Amino acid sequence: MKYGIAAAVFMALAWADPPLPAEEGHFMAPRVPAHRLAEARALANPLSDSAETVERGKGLYHGKGACVNCHGVTGEGDGTFAQGLDPSPRNFHHHGFWRHRTDGEIFWVIKHGSPGTAMIGFGDLLTDDEVWAIVHYLHDFADEGGHHGGMGRGRSGRHGGGCCDRDRVP
Repeated sequence: MKYGIAAAVFMALAWADPPLPAEEGHFMAPRVPAHRLAEARALANPLSDSAETVERGKGLYHGKGACVNCHGVTGEGDGTFAQGLDPSPRNFHHHGFWRHRTDGEIFWVIKHGSPGTAMIGFGDLLTDDEVWAIVHYLHDFADEGGHHGGMGRGRSGRHGGGCCDRDRVP
């Protein structure tokens, strides 16, 4: 029943009028509202980065959380419901995604949604631990592309940096 509700919401969003455009600017701009950004960036994942946690996150991404519907099986933002969404769902393989945000920001958007986009909040469907497990799983998409870290340290222990630093969004 819970999955049916999530699927119905995504279906409605996919065929509804397009959402209001997101804030203009760099496509890597934060999707956490400015007045909540410091709060979100301060959040730290309380779960261990164990294989069990990542596997749990994977199950939630593909199941109860229904992330796969918009972000796709491979996390490239090309899910079944992604067509026509403006802005497009995030591509978790893009190196800039990980260099421009913290795990706390990702958690905040999953829990509360993202104003000006089709991303709804899942705080009523997922527990905080479930959201954090999904955040750990999302790092697998970055690891597959060799992009580790972010504003903090990734699983590899390396800091984000490189080509996008000059374009870093505060």
